[in-house]
Amino acid sequence: MLSIGTGARVFLVAGVTDMRKSFDTLAAVVRDVALADPLSGHLFVFCNRRRDRLKVLVWEESGFWLLAKRLERGTFSWPESSSGTVEYNTAELAAMLAGLELSGRRRQRYRRPQNITKNAKHR
Repeated sequence: MLSIGTGARVFLVAGVTDMRKSFDTLAAVVRDVALADPLSGHLFVFCNRRRDRLKVLVWEESGFWLLAKRLERGTFSWPESSSGTVEYNTAELAAMLAGLELSGRRRQRYRRPQNITKNAKHR
């Protein structure tokens, strides 16, 4: 089971990342672009060009975890910088993953409608 240690830090790898990348290529991005150690146990977060998909790479004792999230609507609040990293705390990461805007602008959070009939799903 994934457990995030109290000393773990969260780094958003600014700019755009190709979401076809997986464990080893994202670890290489962490080393080459973020200038960090992917085996540090810190969380490294990547975003695609449309800002509707994220991947989180984290090392745990026996190997890498790669977590992914795709928004049904809207976009993630993401730093515009094309290189380097932006550090977040775990509360800021949780808010961003929940779809909340952290820069002061308001963004509506997507919620799936509760009463969807089977016919409405297939339109």
